[in-house]
Amino acid sequence: MTLFPAGQDAAERIIHFEAIENARDLGGLVMQDGRKVRPGFLVRSGNLSRATDSDVAVLKERFNLTNVFDFRFDEEEADAPDRRIEGVNYVRLSTLPQRLIDGFTSGRADNKQLSSKDFVENLVNFAFMPHAQQVSRMMYTAIVSEPNSQMLYGMFMHGVLNARAGVLWHCSQGKDRAGWATAFLLAALGASRETIEADFDLSNRYFAPFLRKMLADVIGMGGGEREKEFLQAMVGVSLKNFRQALDMIEGKYGSLQAYVEKALGFSKAEQRKLQKKYLTS
Repeated sequence: MTLFPAGQDAAERIIHFEAIENARDLGGLVMQDGRKVRPGFLVRSGNLSRATDSDVAVLKERFNLTNVFDFRFDEEEADAPDRRIEGVNYVRLSTLPQRLIDGFTSGRADNKQLSSKDFVENLVNFAFMPHAQQVSRMMYTAIVSEPNSQMLYGMFMHGVLNARAGVLWHCSQGKDRAGWATAFLLAALGASRETIEADFDLSNRYFAPFLRKMLADVIGMGGGEREKEFLQAMVGVSLKNFRQALDMIEGKYGSLQAYVEKALGFSKAEQRKLQKKYLTS
């Protein structure tokens, strides 16, 4: 699979902030009908807690940012609150099911900065725990199956539709919960599954240096495929688990676009309005 259909270059969409991680503009992505996402309006990223003055200037001047959606839960937000930007409306929607938070709060790769030495060592240790491995495997299917998560992602979709100008959405590292938000948004805009998977997988490019180091540690401790799959899912993203969740959705609803309509409550008419607002020929 090419990273992006129709010759699209992922590097053109990556936003090089000083202190905001894993950021990219959806602008330029080609939908199945040939229309493209308008650049400068839809941004996915990691959290804004360390955003510099330069980062804020880019968000205001290049993206005319007016709306931020934060998918983190209470403890994450309290530990690293977003930098507030004047004139921007902030909405927090904790889309990770509570049962996952309760069962594995300390093991999530996006609970702390990956540069934390203690945290990195802790995550390597978690890789050898069967319960942690199980939680990492079920995370995506739990997110898309949980009624409360569906409701909150539906609120996100309506928020993007009604946004005054530029929109940014994030979790802690901008990869899992923000990745699913992006998948739902792209489905409503008319993207192919290939394009949706490719954008989701781009987070692995960003986090590759962290993942290589931690994989080496785990292999050195005798870790095998289960331990490596755990780190792939928790430090980067698991395309395997993402595809399994998409297959589950398609088996039940027929398509991800139908899931957005029926499970998230974002109607076909609203999807057409979203396309009119954010797509260009």
